[in-house]
Amino acid sequence: MTHHRSHTRTPISALLSFMGLIGLVAGYGCSGGDSSSGKAPTTIAAGTAGAEEAVGERLFLETRFAQAFKVFMDNGGAVNDPNAGDAVMSTVETTGAPITPGPFAGRSMNCRACHLVDDVLTAPGGGMRTYADFARRSPIPARADGKTHAPRNSPALVNSMLDRPDGVLFHFDAEFNSMEDLVAATFTGRNFGWLPGEKAQAIAHLARVVRGDDGAGDLAQQFDGVSYGTLFTGSAPAIPDEFRLPPQFRAFIGSSTDQQVFDAVVKVVSAYVNGLRFSQAEDSGALIRSPFDVFLERNGLPQQPDANETPIDYSRRLRTLITAPGFTPQFVAVNPNRSNGQFQFHAQSFTFGATELDGLKMFLAEPAASTASPTELTAGRIGNCLACHAAPNFTDFKLHNTGTTQKEYDAIHGAGQFASLSIPNLTTRNGNYNQFLPATETHPAAQEPFRSIPTLSNPALTDLGVWNVFANPDIPNPQAKIRTLLCDNQVPCLQSDATLLDRAIARFKTPGLRDLSHSPPFMHTGQFDTLTDIIVFYRDVSTQARAATLRNGASQLQGIALTTGDIAPLVAFLKSLDEDYQ
Repeated sequence: MTHHRSHTRTPISALLSFMGLIGLVAGYGCSGGDSSSGKAPTTIAAGTAGAEEAVGERLFLETRFAQAFKVFMDNGGAVNDPNAGDAVMSTVETTGAPITPGPFAGRSMNCRACHLVDDVLTAPGGGMRTYADFARRSPIPARADGKTHAPRNSPALVNSMLDRPDGVLFHFDAEFNSMEDLVAATFTGRNFGWLPGEKAQAIAHLARVVRGDDGAGDLAQQFDGVSYGTLFTGSAPAIPDEFRLPPQFRAFIGSSTDQQVFDAVVKVVSAYVNGLRFSQAEDSGALIRSPFDVFLERNGLPQQPDANETPIDYSRRLRTLITAPGFTPQFVAVNPNRSNGQFQFHAQSFTFGATELDGLKMFLAEPAASTASPTELTAGRIGNCLACHAAPNFTDFKLHNTGTTQKEYDAIHGAGQFASLSIPNLTTRNGNYNQFLPATETHPAAQEPFRSIPTLSNPALTDLGVWNVFANPDIPNPQAKIRTLLCDNQVPCLQSDATLLDRAIARFKTPGLRDLSHSPPFMHTGQFDTLTDIIVFYRDVSTQARAATLRNGASQLQGIALTTGDIAPLVAFLKSLDEDYQ
């Protein structure tokens, strides 16, 4: 994976491969440029390709855009003093003991606090992340609403912008139609401390910070040492070439409206997130591969679908090849791309052996019919995983109800309680927005019971995922894409919104499976700590799906046929999808 970083906090050499950018490793601790350097006018006019991603990282790390910093400034704090002291930043919440101090202790919320990389690499309980957090549910700044955690944890951002047939959708419930929509909502939303109805305040505050920035702060010095106002011009001689924005990302901060400043920041941050992809090589030229990828290459197996071949057909072709009678596998015992033959950031051995191959075969195995037969259930060895996690990206980019919401709800309220939970139909839901749907700028007083953390004291609270978004009049942008997915890509879709809303109950986006070891706890609820827990969970919900006791359960679950002995090989295969990155 390629990423930038804040240079003084972490020991890893930054891989700045976005569009050929290099040279950020040492940082820029001086003035940020030489006005007499004689830069070619064409360079100034055109900017530097990829500079938007470098500038975007600085904005991603910026801790002054949150509501807590506005309070700090309103009480006399200086715009260039980031030490607002928001308590939520004091530690990094984990499934065990919190990591203290957090990398941004004493400051206020930023994007990186929930999308970590190497920020707590060596801390007890810490380690590497794929731009995800360590919490079961992400901590958020305290406000008068009493909320201290988001209803979900942070999804990994690496590979979040991969192309997909039906277009991108973001957040677990597909609320956002574009990365720009997501970034804008984050900067003005509850995770940054803003309550519904405070969007205008959030935009004005962000613009105030950008206008007032002097480029002298620690964060600026780690990057370019140039104020945001200068940086966004793209043309000032003081701007280092690595940070010279191309024209389409420039803005005249001093003369722009608050909204124009806000939009410029959103556009640049979105470009940064767009560049967060699993990479193929380190800056040294050494290849980065998972044991699975090395196994494919060593055995001459296809690593990508052919032209016009779907991922699931590619996965089936791969299954045919590895189960062929004449296939004699060449196993992987060392990392061929590192001198010590091992991972850099994973404690496990760099291995793809007989156990991993056995797990791969189970992962790709399908039942003879959509529902596993009694004979197949006894024999096991059918994961049916490719139905939703086809290679090589290991996601179908669709929406499924895997039973995660029901399992959590029933664990709190008793078996079978989620199945009997009263969920309103479309007419009732949309006719009583404040009673049933999530809070928005239009409906800031909405109670959002179905996008909440379930508690024993209030059986009305749970998280129904896509149900909250589909056909929601306050969230128009993603509707066409969600409708396509709920219609299973049938064209034309003849189902009514009322019918499709029932299909949306407790559905969430399918995550990718690469580098899972850097993103636990698992599921949007963070309720599973290990990959073994996940496989056990899928065995259980597949039984429920076949017994028709899983409310709106994904049909693909009925094809899972695994025994207890199948768990270890599947886990070994999933770990073989781990890879190093910088």
